[in-house]
Amino acid sequence: MPDLVTTLGHSTIQHGHENDRVYLMELDDRDMPDLLPLINALAVQESYGKIFAKVTARWAATFEDDGFRTEAMVPGFFRGEENGHFMGKYLDPDRAADSRDDEIGRILDLARKKGGRQGEAGAGTGYTIRRCTLEDCVAMAALYRDTFPSYPFPVHDPKFLAETMADHVAYFGACGKNGELAALASAEQYRRGGHVEMTDFLTVTGQRRRGMASRLLTTMEKEMRRRGLAVAYTIARALSPGMNITFARAGYRHAGTLINNTQICGRIESMQVWYKWLPQAGSHN
Repeated sequence: MPDLVTTLGHSTIQHGHENDRVYLMELDDRDMPDLLPLINALAVQESYGKIFAKVTARWAATFEDDGFRTEAMVPGFFRGEENGHFMGKYLDPDRAADSRDDEIGRILDLARKKGGRQGEAGAGTGYTIRRCTLEDCVAMAALYRDTFPSYPFPVHDPKFLAETMADHVAYFGACGKNGELAALASAEQYRRGGHVEMTDFLTVTGQRRRGMASRLLTTMEKEMRRRGLAVAYTIARALSPGMNITFARAGYRHAGTLINNTQICGRIESMQVWYKWLPQAGSHN
């Protein structure tokens, strides 16, 4: 059963046994400091191994006093004005360390070395990048189901894709000459916080290494900049060289590593946080 997205007070959380965690997705100041004992009680009640929270700088010390630690920090994450802390609290001590740490470090070093280097000229040509519509949801869900046996959100369900598409997520696809979708990605917008998560990247087997992820990312950045969002970020699988390199090449900066954070492809994996400011027209940033 997919993890549940719900509210506690005015704040948005996700929780469930798929990811074995409580995820505080959007913190509302009106709920503090009373929210902390509520999410702690939920985690203990359900025997979750981790609590993961995105927190404004003004509340970071309060979370630290409660046993959280900052695993990643994005300058200006909230509306380009206040730093954002990605914080973890481990109820299961074994979850606080990743046995694949050496491989994670090697991939991160590789991505950093390739940072700022653009891909080959003409990468992704021959494909049309377009905004996905409700008519695409069934085909999109089938592609996600074929590519990811499990995923932190129910992207296998066309209804979920349609609901999020109508609300706060813009999906984009790369189409070949026959019009079929060959790659997908999404921009999950947090308008109150002024940031957007670039996520849900997929390229069909046999169509990879053609630069489509980079083209999708560039297109989404332009659209999100037009919509006035200040910061783009991603939470990428730490063991995926391709995605980490894609973001490093696009000028994203590394913010930190989330240890054993997300269940994807059948196991809990560590994730890398990358970010990029999206200066508006006339900005000197």
